[in-house]
Amino acid sequence: MRVLNYSDFRNNLAKSLNAVNEDREIVIVSRTKGKNVVVMDLDEYNSIQETLHLISNSKNRQRLNEAIQEMNEGSFQTHKLLEK
Repeated sequence: MRVLNYSDFRNNLAKSLNAVNEDREIVIVSRTKGKNVVVMDLDEYNSIQETLHLISNSKNRQRLNEAIQEMNEGSFQTHKLLEK
């Protein structure tokens, strides 16, 4: 995670955005007159939103926890993916 003040972020906008996209770097832009903001890759943001959605329901959360437990205990089966 990198913290930049607004001026540095603005002066190095392309470089900062490339780091966000290519390196999955999260950039916090600190501002003296306003709240700080976070800049992150859209795929990373979507992944976080999907995870929050999946764990927002207690039944989903329970099923995910059970699946993780089964995986950790080795009590699962593997299958080859079907090719189209």
